[in-house]
Amino acid sequence: MSKGKNVVAFDMKKDKPDEATLLSHLLGPSGNLRAPTIRKGRTLLVGFNEDMYTDALG
Repeated sequence: MSKGKNVVAFDMKKDKPDEATLLSHLLGPSGNLRAPTIRKGRTLLVGFNEDMYTDALG
């Protein structure tokens, strides 16, 4: 997930975050899902960071 210029990665199997932490990264200030959001396989990309998209979609 990209929030501002930072990229945050969550490993949902090894170290699952609590619901409030996850929602704070998924939802924007309006309460809607941050844009853009892309699901590729089991990976969810939220927000925009060019390097993150290049690595994931390469």
